[in-house]
Amino acid sequence: MSNSVPLTTLRDPASLRILISAERIRQRVAELGEQIDEDLPGDGPIYLIGILKGSFIFMADLARAIRRSARIEFMGVSSYGRGKSSSGEVRVLKDLDVSIAGADVIIIEDIVDSGITLTYLQSLLEARQPRSLRIATLLDKPERRLRPVKVDYVGFQIPDEFVVGYGLDYAEDYRNLKEVCILE
Repeated sequence: MSNSVPLTTLRDPASLRILISAERIRQRVAELGEQIDEDLPGDGPIYLIGILKGSFIFMADLARAIRRSARIEFMGVSSYGRGKSSSGEVRVLKDLDVSIAGADVIIIEDIVDSGITLTYLQSLLEARQPRSLRIATLLDKPERRLRPVKVDYVGFQIPDEFVVGYGLDYAEDYRNLKEVCILE
């Protein structure tokens, strides 16, 4: 497999290097789905709360990998704007449309780095009294943590590089890549 991305999909293909292949992502998402089924065998649906926009592809694939009934919800949260690093200020742009009281809930993130967004979201959602609240992320950058956060389901731990693809963007570009790529 080539370590480059097809030229037709990119604005500046020379600036990208594949970090995680589409096949590795597919395999890992299937494993995460199996783990969630083992950990949460209860009755009733699991609420998967995708954090827009970056989590939508991971969440769709993960939802299909889970055998238990899943309800899909989204929240829009911003801490980045158009830059490559967090502003440190979290804003809720879109809240949930339903109550999660008494439900098993999994927050679905594309990437966890500073922990600022997830710390805020955990506090916000725990106040809504779910039966359980867990976190699943495709990518984890533990060396960037500014706030401690426990991630229950991690797809891949990655180095401190700026990545795009599989839902992750830079200034709204590159989300549609099948791979996770380092933006150099």
